Amino acid sequence: MDNLQEKIAQLEKEIEKLPHGYISRKTINGKIRQYHQWTENGKKKSKYLNNDDATIMAELIEKRRELQQELKETKALLPKSSISPVFQTDVLTGDTLKRFALRSANLKSRSCLQKLQTFLNGDTDSRVLILYGLRRTGKTTLIQQSILSMNTKQFNKAAFIQVKQKDTLYTVNQDLKNLLNQGFSYVFIDEVTLMEDFIEGAALFSDIYAACGMKIVLSGTDSLGFLFSADEQLYDRCEMLHTTFIPYREFESVLGIHGIDEYIRYGGTMSLGGVHYNEHSTFSSKKSTDEYVDSAIAKNIQHSLKYYQDAGHFRHLQSLYDKNELTSAINRIVEDINHRFTIDVLVRDFISHDLGLSARNLRKDSNQPTDVLDNIDKDKLTANLKKALEILNKNEQNVKIEEAHKIEIKEYLDLLDLTVDIPVETLPVVNEKIYLTVISQPGLRYAQANALITQLMKDAIFQNISGIERKRIIDRILDDIKGRMMEEIVLLETKKAYPKKEVFKLTFAVGEFDMVIFDPEQVSCEIFEIKHSSVAVPQQYRHLIDWQKCKDTEFRYGTITSKYVIYRGKSKIDGEVKYLNVEEYLNGLGKDR
Repeated sequence: MDNLQEKIAQLEKEIEKLPHGYISRKTINGKIRQYHQWTENGKKKSKYLNNDDATIMAELIEKRRELQQELKETKALLPKSSISPVFQTDVLTGDTLKRFALRSANLKSRSCLQKLQTFLNGDTDSRVLILYGLRRTGKTTLIQQSILSMNTKQFNKAAFIQVKQKDTLYTVNQDLKNLLNQGFSYVFIDEVTLMEDFIEGAALFSDIYAACGMKIVLSGTDSLGFLFSADEQLYDRCEMLHTTFIPYREFESVLGIHGIDEYIRYGGTMSLGGVHYNEHSTFSSKKSTDEYVDSAIAKNIQHSLKYYQDAGHFRHLQSLYDKNELTSAINRIVEDINHRFTIDVLVRDFISHDLGLSARNLRKDSNQPTDVLDNIDKDKLTANLKKALEILNKNEQNVKIEEAHKIEIKEYLDLLDLTVDIPVETLPVVNEKIYLTVISQPGLRYAQANALITQLMKDAIFQNISGIERKRIIDRILDDIKGRMMEEIVLLETKKAYPKKEVFKLTFAVGEFDMVIFDPEQVSCEIFEIKHSSVAVPQQYRHLIDWQKCKDTEFRYGTITSKYVIYRGKSKIDGEVKYLNVEEYLNGLGKDR
């Protein structure tokens, strides 16, 4: 044993003399420049190297990694009794870890569990895996289920570290050293972004511990912090596994909740399932939705910016941060995106198409017929509603938000995978760039739209309408909102399922195709109408069989191979048009139709 201790001491001495960090390469003005980058006292350091020096430095860094591996193998030969089990952070191993993991034993698994298991069972190649996403999207459950899937040998070498606000990179580093000395090979570190020095010191995990053969999984809710570290400290030395986007098929298969309308109203998080799902859903009320936006999204962004580059990356958001108004501004932008969506649905769909239908339905109602909407001036009502909505919007603003603020916050929302822009192309004009902003958590959009409409119906415009009639109008408008959201869900999930194809909405001078899937390799396309109805009628596919629209589309996007109507009824064929049930379509995405 004395010989082992001496060898360990000698190896540690040799390792200490060698440089740590890595060699990065950047292309500047067409020339490749090389830098030695490392972390010192929680601060990122960088030094330019010429080609000869870079070659020598790379050899020294590689020598350090080889010695670290030899050190690990040597320490594994020490008797277990010679190793101290004292930890400075909350570390779970053995029976305690088993009890922790068993909390998810009876839960169904998300598809991304397979990628996590592949990482744990494969070669690390000096990489760490970053498991990140907004709150309540299943990160902890994925960790617990991956632990339960381990064989006995793997489990005995697994540990879980729960980072607290008080913890630092230093204390976590000390515990990792301890675990490495004890022969642990699989370490899960949860809420790692709570450490103030995480972003600037994240290379520690890959350069030292992953390089020694440890499989390290970092998880947390500050998604932006992980993206910053992946771009800097962990560049090219990490794998990313994002959990924020929860497609319909996982909402159905994992939570056991069926139906597109349920997904529209509550989809987006892995909240409690079962018969009381609606009561416990994150988006079951305006209050719970606002709390989620505040804690999971706004504070996520603010916390990450606070600790990135010593709070030097706020850009135009610095003034809002200094006034302690950034969280409020981010909340406002999220609401504004949904606000504009609601106005568009109300004016474009309800006022232009459905107000007359609502008037006829109310007039013909067998129980309580009324003509209250018959004499309403639609143009005046439209103008009044838009004015009322804008007033509501302004009254809710506590922060003056400039265009630069909107642009930068939207960039961060895109990075968090909360917002996705879907192209809207036009014919015959083909150079106009228009985008439809989709919220990837449908329950969030629906909850805010529902609250806005309910508030609007209390406006003086509708005070001469009884509560029953107002409720009917609200239901009708919300049905239009569900219809538009179903379009967005289909567009978003199709876009994610076919990354090598172009998915967009196509508009004409009159009419539109709700979705086009264009295959640039085959120069062919499929065209779709998306209807919230459960009843199939020929009127639904009139644009799909319009000769001129099809001719113009084929000239631009190649042969039309299929025409579909996606709706809530049963799948069937009507001539040249195929009807697809929306739930069946979403469950089958990515598979050959």
